Amino acid sequence: MQRLRLKADGRIVEVLDGREAPLVPDMPGSNAPSRGATTAPAVRDLRLRAKLTQAEFASRLGVPLETIRNWEQGKRSPRGPARALLTVIAHEPDMVFAALARRS
Repeated sequence: MQRLRLKADGRIVEVLDGREAPLVPDMPGSNAPSRGATTAPAVRDLRLRAKLTQAEFASRLGVPLETIRNWEQGKRSPRGPARALLTVIAHEPDMVFAALARRS
């Protein structure tokens, strides 16, 4: 059974033999600056892989359109739960969007 841990900064790590290993090493991590170009392409790439406009992506995630724009332009970086959600979307986008569509 795979054990995962959600860190306070929003990263998801896998627990292996009592040690933590990043689940997604290519996603922005703790080494990335809080504001920078490394986050923007990741969010934009996720959105483009899902074939969604910024407005559609924002609507599905339940965040303001301006938030998506800020992430993609590198003005802000996703933190905490948003970063965790984006990490899961990177692995299983169809499952995440299906689950989010069921919410009321």
